[in-house]
Amino acid sequence: MFDGLKEKLDSFRSDVEESADAADAESEVDAEPEADAADAEPEADAADAEPEADAEPVAESEPESESTADADGSDDSGPGRLQRAKAFATGKVVLEEDDLEDPLWNLEMALLESDVEMGVAEAILDDLRESLIGETKSQMASTGDLVADALRDALLDVISVGQFDFEARIAEADKPVTIVFTGVNGVGKTTTIAKMARYLEERGYSSVLANGDTYRAGANEQIREHAEALGKRLIAHEQGGDPAAVIYDGVEYAEANDVDVVLGDTAGRLHTSSDLMAQLEKIDRVVAPDLTIFVDEAVAGQDAVERAKQFDDAAEIDGAVLTKADADSQGGAAISVAYVTGKPVLFLGTGQGYDDLDRFDPEELVADLVG
Repeated sequence: MFDGLKEKLDSFRSDVEESADAADAESEVDAEPEADAADAEPEADAADAEPEADAEPVAESEPESESTADADGSDDSGPGRLQRAKAFATGKVVLEEDDLEDPLWNLEMALLESDVEMGVAEAILDDLRESLIGETKSQMASTGDLVADALRDALLDVISVGQFDFEARIAEADKPVTIVFTGVNGVGKTTTIAKMARYLEERGYSSVLANGDTYRAGANEQIREHAEALGKRLIAHEQGGDPAAVIYDGVEYAEANDVDVVLGDTAGRLHTSSDLMAQLEKIDRVVAPDLTIFVDEAVAGQDAVERAKQFDDAAEIDGAVLTKADADSQGGAAISVAYVTGKPVLFLGTGQGYDDLDRFDPEELVADLVG
């Protein structure tokens, strides 16, 4: 999963190592003459201690030229070559902006090619610059390790936005908990609902399925197959019925039968479909769901990110599920959705089976991506 993105992040680490190692080699050369000059200083001091009697008075020295003043490398552009040489001579290495310029450019292109949203890519790069430029490390330390640590922090900053404990939310909420699933058509929304029923069952929660997709022909049959396979009760009305009424009936059934969670399906829609978006607004008014979850495909990349933003703007979502994550080598949607919407990715669909729904763990994902 996300193997293409892993390779690109690893390439960035290698690029910085190569660039820094080349600069360190120059610093070692610069540091050697400085060390030789330091060894020669005592002899010069001894000679100065016995000035010749007839020596002419020393003329008043001219003010240092700008180039001499800058020779210590302490200008505003960075540590400078001489400062870097001094750092190297004392057993430390300084990472400069020049070390990162090309690697960061390559990383930006790699992230965009991996369908990471542009604003998210820029946030990651800004974080890396802040963490790495001017950073000193022991010569015994690995530049790769330093870069890996910075990458972990930068990725976590964007991936972890809005995260909450899904299971704690279910446990603490008054029962029944109502969860409504929404998104565009054909992204695996109904199958995700079936997977969620299995996920909850394995954690001791009962559930009922309510088919609020009264718009699509065959929707009842599709979700009924899942309900029968899982041994779950399905609440459904005829095609063309009121979706809000179906889910409301599901809530009433759950209350009467001590069912913990109502899982409500809705018709696939675009955010531009005013009639279908009005249905979501009515469901929100009538049912007041505890959670509204947006479902899309991880492989849709930036399209999924943009749709998540549009759905959140039109009918506020609480989190997202990305299906087909096992088929996605890029990882752009998983990296970007939370940062763009402010709402977390909660689960990843990783296969066709009912058990193939994995809780999204930002730290675990970053550890896998960076190593």
